[in-house]
Amino acid sequence: MARSLSTLPAAPATAALTALAMAAFAANSLLARLALKGTGIDAATFTLVRIASAAVVLMLILRVRGGQRGMAGDWPAAVALLVYACGFSFAYLRLSAGTGALILFACVQATMIGHGLWQGDRLRAIQWLGTALALAGLVWLVLPGLQAPPPGATVMMAAAGIGWGVYSLRGKRAADALAATAGNFVRAVPLAVAISAAALPMLSVDLHGVLCGIASGAVTSGVGYVIWYAALRGLSSTTAATVQLSVPVLAALGGIAWLGEPMTARLAVGASAILGGIALIIVARRR
Repeated sequence: MARSLSTLPAAPATAALTALAMAAFAANSLLARLALKGTGIDAATFTLVRIASAAVVLMLILRVRGGQRGMAGDWPAAVALLVYACGFSFAYLRLSAGTGALILFACVQATMIGHGLWQGDRLRAIQWLGTALALAGLVWLVLPGLQAPPPGATVMMAAAGIGWGVYSLRGKRAADALAATAGNFVRAVPLAVAISAAALPMLSVDLHGVLCGIASGAVTSGVGYVIWYAALRGLSSTTAATVQLSVPVLAALGGIAWLGEPMTARLAVGASAILGGIALIIVARRR
């Protein structure tokens, strides 16, 4: 899979892979919302099912690919992955979807843009404008009318955003996207088991929730992260951070299409600002 992706022309491949990855992450959010808000599964079990199913599928893909290389990855990336997955699941037990998305992506932004600037990235004026426009659109989309979030859940979602930012940055260094992703998920399984054991008093297993966890892990997490790793090679840290602002918009549109959520003027304005800001950043980078 990784070999076939690498044969595509650089610029079109990066655009296509980025679009696929964002669609997968949006679908992942929809599955998580459906499981944690619409079924009886507990957050620790959902996280374990998600990580374990992703590990199994990725190892199968790695075996089918063959070759001399086995799984790669490292423990720091596995820990970052677990921090993201656990923080995301537990925070959404108490946070509204809009508040959670704002906290998560604000922390991803801060982590990745901060790292990029520390490494020497410099934004042009139009890119600062695009970043400001995209962030303003995200705030407009999720902030009005929301109550102050619970402090504990806020900290967990902030940790999830930092974990996702660190995981993405480490993925940018991976020489073999599939091997690194598989190795990170396999390493994260025993860590997730430990979290589940610690949360045993809250154990609640629901068939529909388990199925959502399997879909989230096997498809939108496992395969989605392989695609994202490949896309990251053609993106700067700042561009990678900003393009992820499209995920809440895609998730909201998916909620309209599949979960029956209403279309609002606020959503339309927010989506236009976010996608317009991303376009400014990408166009300026190419020039």
